[in-house]
Amino acid sequence: MKAAVYYETGGPDVFRYEEVPDPVAGGSDLLVKVEAVSIEGGDTLNRLGGDLNQMPHIVGYQCAGTVLEVGSSVVDFVVGDRVVTVGIDGSHAELRAVPASFAWKIPDALATDEAACVPVPFGTADDCLFEFGRLQSGETALIHAGAGGVGIAAIQLAKRAGARVLATASSNDKLERLKELGLDEGINYAEHDFVAEARRLTDGRGVDVIVDSVGGATLQGSLNALAYRGRCVTVGDAGRASRHLEYATQ
Repeated sequence: MKAAVYYETGGPDVFRYEEVPDPVAGGSDLLVKVEAVSIEGGDTLNRLGGDLNQMPHIVGYQCAGTVLEVGSSVVDFVVGDRVVTVGIDGSHAELRAVPASFAWKIPDALATDEAACVPVPFGTADDCLFEFGRLQSGETALIHAGAGGVGIAAIQLAKRAGARVLATASSNDKLERLKELGLDEGINYAEHDFVAEARRLTDGRGVDVIVDSVGGATLQGSLNALAYRGRCVTVGDAGRASRHLEYATQ
């Protein structure tokens, strides 16, 4: 099969598009014909300096497609099911073998390409906002990296839950595009101190729930932007490699 691979970490120039052996599905696995993939922030960070679990390393967390084979112990899927799958690698290829427990059937009303970008960003955002952040209607949420995958998902989920939604991004253009997804107030962190802006936008009170996927110095600022009894949920640590992020997303 054809796959996107690399043999060493680094910038986008390490990518190769090559023939690699077809994956083999075990008894608890599905073999999926890949029809759509997503690109997650973790994909770019891992390419920059993550672990190489195999050589060549096949890129990708998430993909969606059609089940071609079902392992002997799998009972919840049949050949022909449309599914979305997750894993630590292997999605950016023509075929993917994945444990059935890491796959979900795609509802009839949802397109395959749309389903390909649901589990990681929307699952992460839901956990951050509601499982751990306990966001309630009428509260204010601040979403860091609002233009990223988790950020875009969190903005929509927070707005749907009845929250006032703030988000940070690196440009006014990005923030403007987020308004149609439910953003109430944007903070351009390249031009403004987001802590001061968050407090200004809440009349000095602070924010009830913060979703922080950046970490580092941003996490320190997030704690200062919280309201009394506010909750900051940190997920990921993109800030550890901030000097590389601009290059990573080229």
